[in-house]
Amino acid sequence: MSLPQDLLYSKEHEWVKKEGDNVRVGITDFAQDELGDIVFVELPAPGDVLKVDEPFGSVESVKTVSELYAPISGKVVEVNEELEDSPEFVNESPYEKAWMVVIEPSSTTELDDLLSPEQYAEITEED
Repeated sequence: MSLPQDLLYSKEHEWVKKEGDNVRVGITDFAQDELGDIVFVELPAPGDVLKVDEPFGSVESVKTVSELYAPISGKVVEVNEELEDSPEFVNESPYEKAWMVVIEPSSTTELDDLLSPEQYAEITEED
C-alpha cells in the first residue's frame, strides 16, 4: 500500500494535502484497493459548502457504491473533472491524477483532527 508521508488522512480513508490556504482531497490507495475497479465518480460542484464528516460525493466500483466523506469543512473551489471521463484514475493514481476536490477550509483547526501517516497505517492494519 502506498502511503505518502506528506499527507494527512481521515478515518474514512480520504487523504488531505495542504496547498497554501486550501486543501486537496482524494481517497487513499487502501480505499481504492478495497473497492476494486472504479467505474464512476460523483463529485460536488465548485461553490458547494462541505461539512466535516458528511457525504460530499460517491465512488462506484464493480463491487459497490461508497460515499465520500468530507475530511474538513469548507467551500469547494475546484473539482477534478477528468474523473468524469476517466474514473480509472482512482485505481491507477490515487494521489496524483485522482485528486477529487480542492477545498477552502472554513477552519484550519479541523486539520488537527486528521491522522498522521503512521496513525492511518495503524487503522488500515486493523481493517
